[in-house]
Amino acid sequence: MDMLSKLTNLFQQALETREPLVNLLDSFVDHWKGITNYYIETTDEYRPVKQTDIPWRLKQMLDILVYEEQQQQVEDTGPCLEYLLQHKLLETLCTLGKAQYPPGMSRQVLLFFSKFLTLIQKPLLHIINVYRPVQKLIRLCGLPNAQTEKEEALFLFTVCSRVNKDPYVLNYILEVNTAPTSKSSSSSSSDEPAAAAGVGFNEGSPMTPDLSGPQATSGLIQVLLHLSQSQSPSPQSRVRQRALESVRLLAALPGEDSGALLAAGSPLCELLAQRLCELYSLIPSTLDPADVQGSPLTQWREQFTQTSEEERPSFPGSDHLTVFLCWLDYCQELLTHAPKTLSVKLAKEIHRQWLSGLLQPQLLQMSEAGILLHTALLSCSVRHTHSAPLLAELVPFLLGSATHPERPAETNTDTHATLRYKLIQHCDHISDEISIATLRLFEELLQKPDRSILGNLMLRNLAQHGYATPTAAGCTGDERHVAGVDALDESDELEEDPFFSDSEFGADEPLLSLPKRQEEPHPSTHTQVSETVNSFLCLVPQEAKSSHQVQGAGYDTYVHDAHKMFKDYTALSLDFGWPATATDGPSPGSEFYEGHFLQVLFDRIARILEQPYELNLQVTSVLSKLAAFPHPHLHEYLLDPYISLTPGARSLFSTLVRVIGELMQRIQHIPEFTEKLVHVRRQLMGLEDESMMDHVVLLRGVIVLEEFCKELAAIAFVKLPMEEQ
Repeated sequence: MDMLSKLTNLFQQALETREPLVNLLDSFVDHWKGITNYYIETTDEYRPVKQTDIPWRLKQMLDILVYEEQQQQVEDTGPCLEYLLQHKLLETLCTLGKAQYPPGMSRQVLLFFSKFLTLIQKPLLHIINVYRPVQKLIRLCGLPNAQTEKEEALFLFTVCSRVNKDPYVLNYILEVNTAPTSKSSSSSSSDEPAAAAGVGFNEGSPMTPDLSGPQATSGLIQVLLHLSQSQSPSPQSRVRQRALESVRLLAALPGEDSGALLAAGSPLCELLAQRLCELYSLIPSTLDPADVQGSPLTQWREQFTQTSEEERPSFPGSDHLTVFLCWLDYCQELLTHAPKTLSVKLAKEIHRQWLSGLLQPQLLQMSEAGILLHTALLSCSVRHTHSAPLLAELVPFLLGSATHPERPAETNTDTHATLRYKLIQHCDHISDEISIATLRLFEELLQKPDRSILGNLMLRNLAQHGYATPTAAGCTGDERHVAGVDALDESDELEEDPFFSDSEFGADEPLLSLPKRQEEPHPSTHTQVSETVNSFLCLVPQEAKSSHQVQGAGYDTYVHDAHKMFKDYTALSLDFGWPATATDGPSPGSEFYEGHFLQVLFDRIARILEQPYELNLQVTSVLSKLAAFPHPHLHEYLLDPYISLTPGARSLFSTLVRVIGELMQRIQHIPEFTEKLVHVRRQLMGLEDESMMDHVVLLRGVIVLEEFCKELAAIAFVKLPMEEQ
């Protein structure tokens, strides 16, 4: 009897559970018939859809589908959803939307699809009677003069969100699968377990994409990038943002299969690079390079924020520059989060179209105005480059890939080597503006986390220790220090110059004395560094110094900055695998060449007394950054005054010594030199008004020289091991 009672209760519960579903289906069908009957009974073809009951009926149908799913098990498909799939309701809606009948129907269809794909949690896009109408509706988006961009952007964002949730359906949405084997809607329920399992692109599986066929002209990627260029007014910039967010969702799909599909089965990479070139080409040629250099770092989402409108730079052409930099940042976000296959393809496409195809001819042109602007734009672009894949393309583009030591007369027909040569030559251009802009470019490069930059520019030439004499190279650090003091005796003229006698310095200024040979055969590390600091601090004679005449211009002001710079560059080069000490010996019989880059920098620093102030600041800025890197050869070659140089070689210190010799000869012919020097320094600090003065270029050069020596002394000091300080 109890058993019979239990069976009766279960049967009653089954009837109570089933009855609402039957009623739901009747209601669902009635609403659909109400929509189709409108087309049979109406006589007014121009009545807007909002004045009909179609929007209300569509909403009721959607509510029924959502309620039905909430009452069903996850694996089951309810009768209302089965009816929608079997009778191809989505196909019919797509056709009605395409016909725009009644007027405004396309907007209602787009909204229905968006809500349907958002609210129904069950995987759907693998079902043929879902993805086919979705594909058709995608083709209806992005048409000229469309009034539904907002709804289109929402629909496409919804599609991409579902693909991001179920990456295995990507090939259906991109339409690269020529023979999909998903079963018809009548058996959709049996498809869902496979969908939930996350079927991948396994070789030989029915879902393996065919990437060999021709691409559609109006696919998902094309439509999204079209909407990303929408000219809708400001409140509707949401269209552009949603389109870009949709592409970002696709590019960030996990797994190399998805990346390979997007890279080879869609025009994503080509279109992104093409858009970058278009935006670069729109930057006006009248743009002031100084404005380019001062443009702040820009993130792509900032163009959609209202606050950024007020904070954004407002100089002629700033809008075009900002849009380009935002797109560059957007491409880099895709590069950072995309699978390797896709990121490599996109970076190479940017290299091919923008760097090689568009930028390189501009850098090699004859017009000085053109070279200046595009060098400034390149420098700004390098500053904005933060993704590893793009940096991996940018560095070989600018510097080539050679790793062997350079030779003075070496020629290379490689395109990138030609560009490298031209850019380094531009650091010593007849136009000071071009020289400054190109030096800034290299300064930006030095701050990027790529070991090949310093390796290409300098370290491959210093690696064999060819700048040091064999005797010094074979000694220990202490022995090389003692032997290297003789390097200060390389110029007989300077030794005999009365301005280099100790009597020129005050007795109460122990730091301002020339470096002397140590009596102890093995001076301590602390002693070596102290002498190195002294060597740079006392290099400029007392009568050529002016910082002590102005408050806040002493050596100590550089120590804090040097600490920060050394810390930053140590962190930057942490993974470069540099040696801790200089151990390589010089190649027998080989002639040392510092390389093209250092040659130009040394030539520039040798002319510091006759160059414009801004140019001198830029040259010394690049050299100080090079000296701050924690590589033993850079430290030795740029900061060790005692190194014994091979015949014909020059170091930074020996170059500065010759500049001082030239300076002391010129001082003798300038009356009231010290007073004029102080006056010019006060002018540069804004403490006095500008006024005409003879020898102003020389005086400013002397001031830069003094500050540079103090900066080098500070860098040498902070690179001393902390326990020795």
